[in-house]
Amino acid sequence: MRRLEGKRIALTGPRKAAELSVIVEKLGGIPVLRPAQGTVSVEKEQVQAEISRLIEQGADWVILTTSVGTDILYQAAVEMGVGEAFVELLKKTKIAARGYKTFRYLKTLGLEATVKSEDGTTVGILREMQSCSVSGQRVALQLYGDHAPRLVQWLKEQQANYYEILPYEHIPPDLEVMDALLSEIVAGKVDAVTFTSTPQVRYMMGYARKQGLAEALLSAFQHKVVAVAVGKVTAEALRDEGVERVVTPEEERMGSMIVTLAQYYETAAGA
Repeated sequence: MRRLEGKRIALTGPRKAAELSVIVEKLGGIPVLRPAQGTVSVEKEQVQAEISRLIEQGADWVILTTSVGTDILYQAAVEMGVGEAFVELLKKTKIAARGYKTFRYLKTLGLEATVKSEDGTTVGILREMQSCSVSGQRVALQLYGDHAPRLVQWLKEQQANYYEILPYEHIPPDLEVMDALLSEIVAGKVDAVTFTSTPQVRYMMGYARKQGLAEALLSAFQHKVVAVAVGKVTAEALRDEGVERVVTPEEERMGSMIVTLAQYYETAAGA
């Protein structure tokens, strides 16, 4: 059954866009590639300096917020010739990890998190750490391409001796692509927009505000265009920005996201 028959689906994620396009087409839809997230920038020297600091000074806690960031830190340590020392340090350190991808990556290094945020959200990791005492302790906080004000505020309130590690930053997307995406959403020229990460949501809404299109964009998502999130974290970001109707799969997978969208349309058609 071609449940996306004739639907134009904007794909904002730069990763796996080709694979998603194939799934959309198999379900009868028309993929529209609109990458709303730029590339990832890694400051190699800065990351290596942070690795050296962590190994030399140690830590009581390390908070790991993404698998990508954890991998960048480990690969930098390997390149520096201190990969084993980095892993050994983490084995002696309490680890708080956010999201199943981070748990899974830690396992490949033979590591297990002390505290896990199963839902992959910042709120979740804060909830899980409420029972942990970090007062006066050394805490290394790995950021995820952006700052984490809620985590930082909590660490300050707990009087932790924390410092931030920013292994990568997101570079803004092409503004011509953003202009095209915004105009298509506002005009209803796309039927749905998929989001696979929070930066895509933040960049789109931030740019819409600068262009004076935020209200029109939210109205379009309310009435004409379906917002689709790959998982809870991205859905949370959309709702934070005022998008009320968000379709999300039970299983956080890109393919599941498209199938869930098709099911949403099928249900709507039968209502």
